[in-house]
Amino acid sequence: MTSPLVVSNVVKQFGDVVAVNDVSIELQPGELLALVGPSGCGKSTLLRSVAGLLDIDAGAIELDGTLVDDGVRHLPPERRGAGLVFQEHALFPHMSVRDNVGFGLRGRSGSEAAARVAEMLDLVSLADFGDRYPHELSGGERQRVALARALAPGPGLMLFDEPFASLDHNLRVQLRLDVGRALRSTGTAAVFVTHDQTEALAIGDRIAVMRAGHLVQVGLPETVFHQPTDRFVGEFMGDASFLPVATSTGQISSALGPLRVDAGVDINSIVAMVRPDDVTFRASATGSATIVDRQYGGSGWLATARLGDGTDVLVATSHLDPPEIGSQGDLELLKGHEQVPVPLRHQS
Repeated sequence: MTSPLVVSNVVKQFGDVVAVNDVSIELQPGELLALVGPSGCGKSTLLRSVAGLLDIDAGAIELDGTLVDDGVRHLPPERRGAGLVFQEHALFPHMSVRDNVGFGLRGRSGSEAAARVAEMLDLVSLADFGDRYPHELSGGERQRVALARALAPGPGLMLFDEPFASLDHNLRVQLRLDVGRALRSTGTAAVFVTHDQTEALAIGDRIAVMRAGHLVQVGLPETVFHQPTDRFVGEFMGDASFLPVATSTGQISSALGPLRVDAGVDINSIVAMVRPDDVTFRASATGSATIVDRQYGGSGWLATARLGDGTDVLVATSHLDPPEIGSQGDLELLKGHEQVPVPLRHQS
């Protein structure tokens, strides 16, 4: 089966700035890829290059087996067959919801187009909103209309650029669930650009992490989260603590105990990573850690325990077990949890 998207060694520059630097990635049919990274890392530039809104300088982009850009020939956006949804919605204010959704179906017969519009509105739970206008809708409803309009022509690939960024938390959580459900029900592959790690983990079948124009890790959400390729990815994907390691009596260890490391690894190039839910704090008057900070998160507390060498370790506790600042104790790995050796820098 042909891949909906193949990006090969793509380069995009703006003057002397290399926004996308030798990036390659391939999507599987029906796959949802979350493209994540900090502001300015090149993720939106890459997405807009795939869409045809920007011309690449080198490399190649193929959509559904068709070469659409090789740095010389650039197929325009309207001939690429990809659906686009952006944060701004970009709905036509003078058109009804029904007409907005049917805008890309003008080459179809009236009855066929009407049936497709009704199908799409039903898919995004707006079946009764066809006669309304964009100004009569909430932000979430407008985003659903934008999705329905993009899906209506039956694109092989959907491209989303920060589509939920302007919505409040509860609405964006609900909407990403609905969008993921809609895409999977139609078998449509998609690329989601976001700077929100939680959103990326929730919606992506795979996650691609970008930094300074480079693709630094691509993998399953659980792999990227728990086995980052370097400290940057580990820090970016969520709360984490990084402990120095040393060798003692032939065993590589951190303050939390022995660390499993591949043979030949330079211990000066790695640290031991743990997530807050990997660690527990046990109060003890003779303990080597002291609680120096705590934050309440509703479902629990996030405490900062400081070791004797000054290393801070984040610890998640139950909302029923608030950590007391100043209390001493010992840090231990929870049963079944491990600390992970993480390179300090990306290994190219």
